[in-house]
Amino acid sequence: MPENKLNRQSSFFSNLFKTPAEKNEILELLKSTPPFRSFTAKDVDLLMPIMHNRIYAANEYIFFQDDPGTAFYFIQEGEVSLEMSFKEEKKLQLGHYKKGDFFGELAMLENERRFASAIAVKDSKLIVIFKPDLDEYIDKYPKKGVKVLRGISQIFAHRFRQLNRDYISFFLEK
Repeated sequence: MPENKLNRQSSFFSNLFKTPAEKNEILELLKSTPPFRSFTAKDVDLLMPIMHNRIYAANEYIFFQDDPGTAFYFIQEGEVSLEMSFKEEKKLQLGHYKKGDFFGELAMLENERRFASAIAVKDSKLIVIFKPDLDEYIDKYPKKGVKVLRGISQIFAHRFRQLNRDYISFFLEK
């Protein structure tokens, strides 16, 4: 593999033929995120068919602001920035994510458009779970689905608390 370039490969075949080492890496990545923290290796095996590999070059858009929200992303390699655009070309960086981080979780709960754009800062390898696939997984495995939805709720609660802290700090510093 050339330096700084990630291999592009078929998501279907790369998931079908994952080695135990690759599965362990994915298990560790997922277990570091609230929606999948309590998952076992067997749980991840059940999830593998709905996990898709996507490769993005540095400065490539993963999705644009106002695109339909259809997927949840985990960063396996690389870095991603979330930016919101305003009138007159003003942009606000909402987040900077690295290996082990995730973004796009709002898409899992609502059928709304993206409120920001996601851009690969470096060449990035992402694991993507699409909402229709997750919905089907939840219908097929309801107990595991509850774990996932509970984990996504924990993400929202954490981010909402952080937003409140930031908001209060902003006004206290004035």
